Amino acid sequence: MPLELTSDELLALAGEVLDIESRAVDTLRQRLNSDFTAACELCESIPGRIVVTGMGKSGHIGNKIAATLASTGTPAFFMHPGEASHGDLGMITPQDLLLAVSYSGETEEVLTILPLVKRMGARLLSMTGKPNSTLAKAADVHLDVSVSEEACPLNLAPTASTTATLAMGDALAVALLKLRGFTAEDFAMSHPSGSLGKRLLLRVADVMRTGAEIPKVTPDVLLSEGLLEMTQKGLGMTAVVDADDRIKGIFTDGDLRRALDAGVDVRKTTMQEIMHEKAKTIPAEDLAVEAVHLMDENKITSLLVADENSRLVGALNVHDLFRAGIM
Repeated sequence: MPLELTSDELLALAGEVLDIESRAVDTLRQRLNSDFTAACELCESIPGRIVVTGMGKSGHIGNKIAATLASTGTPAFFMHPGEASHGDLGMITPQDLLLAVSYSGETEEVLTILPLVKRMGARLLSMTGKPNSTLAKAADVHLDVSVSEEACPLNLAPTASTTATLAMGDALAVALLKLRGFTAEDFAMSHPSGSLGKRLLLRVADVMRTGAEIPKVTPDVLLSEGLLEMTQKGLGMTAVVDADDRIKGIFTDGDLRRALDAGVDVRKTTMQEIMHEKAKTIPAEDLAVEAVHLMDENKITSLLVADENSRLVGALNVHDLFRAGIM
């Protein structure tokens, strides 16, 4: 029947689970040996892909391992072992590597497909908790992910063992990432819709305002005209440029507040008199995330975009970066 546990008892139980799983991963660290190196070399040597398979909880972990491999530069996908026996085995080619995950090393659905995988010439890497199991012995390379106990009080539900297996999969993926020289830009290419992908792919040119959307006035116009330009364009500032669009300065909402506090007459003061001459600018080809850093560094909310000749080509503010998913 259900038990009633106090808040302290629940916290203690959660802490015990985390301790057990932490020890399981720490034991893996101590057990790393030449088998791991051999596994990395095997994965690197194949001309094809890594096909991950596993049943039940091992299958869920295998699916995650395949996804991590694929997103970090190692072509990989998950194949359900039950479906493999009913046609999906055709996903594997002789150039591929089968990464079989089974804690017992005796999962029937996985063992069933091994002779066929071997016959076609594909290589086999296994992750099990039983180094003497059928699967471990059949593999070209075996990685031991055994744990001394599960976090489940009954020592039955896969808990610490699945954590250890997932950690070993992460270790393999990261090692291969390093071996392949995989970069942040490569990562972004496979994550174009994610926030990280946007931060690594979007350029200032992709988010900046251009053409008639850019607020700009010449130095000789009155402040009142500059305010009208700021209001119409809605960027909270206006660039001050010469006849060739070379940037001479900038005037912002903050500058306006300070000018009004000082009693400046907006109908008599020119932009030349009140503008900031050292406007912060950024090239259009820079990453948009660099605009974020520049704004944070200088505690500003808008930037002018300039070419190599200091000509104004665009403008943007924090709202443009928010809309683009950069901030």
